[in-house]
Amino acid sequence: MKNTERLTKKEEEIMHVLWQLKKAFVKEIVAHLPDPKPHYNTVSTIIRKIEDKKMIAHEAFGHTHRYYPLVSKDDYARMFMKKTVSNYFGNSYKELVSFFAKDEKLSEKDLKDILKMLKKKNKKH
Repeated sequence: MKNTERLTKKEEEIMHVLWQLKKAFVKEIVAHLPDPKPHYNTVSTIIRKIEDKKMIAHEAFGHTHRYYPLVSKDDYARMFMKKTVSNYFGNSYKELVSFFAKDEKLSEKDLKDILKMLKKKNKKH
């Protein structure tokens, strides 16, 4: 992913709708947002900001545009997590896991499942 600029909460909300719909007009995006729904013009402005960040693009149909993501949800999540681990955990995924284990958000079963995934991945490589 070329652009690593973080999206705002509202921008992320719109991106989740676009990832779900694949392609959508502003009115379709508004329809899929939770209540209270933001005004059409507000969503349109946010979409232009996301487009400026090179995260989405559009196809023109006369005076209206249909938007689609340029960045996959997985790529964005990967970038987001990489920045989070860098900013808060000294680039250590071990520290990230330790943080959740200490905070009791990660159970022993969760850790065992993670270890199984790692072992499975290492067998493939």
